[in-house]
Amino acid sequence: MEALENLLTRRSVRSFTNEEIPPETITTLLKAAMQAPSSNNGQPWHFVVVDKREILDKISTFHPHSKMTLQAPAAIFVCAYVPQGKLYEMWIQDCAAASENILLAAHSLGLGGVWLGVHPREERVNGVVELLGLPEDIKPFSIIVLGYPAEAPRSVDRFNAEKVHYNGW
Repeated sequence: MEALENLLTRRSVRSFTNEEIPPETITTLLKAAMQAPSSNNGQPWHFVVVDKREILDKISTFHPHSKMTLQAPAAIFVCAYVPQGKLYEMWIQDCAAASENILLAAHSLGLGGVWLGVHPREERVNGVVELLGLPEDIKPFSIIVLGYPAEAPRSVDRFNAEKVHYNGW
């Protein structure tokens, strides 16, 4: 799949088959994530891959929009190393870029995925920290739920010329 076609046809997928994702495919997704741009090349990201049913099933206890995790075969938690006392606000953009790279790579490999926001919702952040036993300096950002699609959402043209401004407002 060409890059532009991949960008224009990727859609959130919330229904999955029960087919497992091979470990080498997960590694490919993580390689794509780590190719994302980051502020000052800081690369603050860390990833927690979850493929155990008992852990995936617990996500819905703290995340209100996560019922698809009850059938998904895997999820990647995108987190960042943010040392205490160090002001580093760009980790949010860095993790957003890594999250999008995972979704685009998944689509290009025939997988479906959906981005579940975690940061800055305190109850979601605390839920992830508790579920995964994250260290104090690791901040959860998002959960990318993954699997082979049981649905095929059609692409939608979202271009809106009214939202484009040149050389000023």
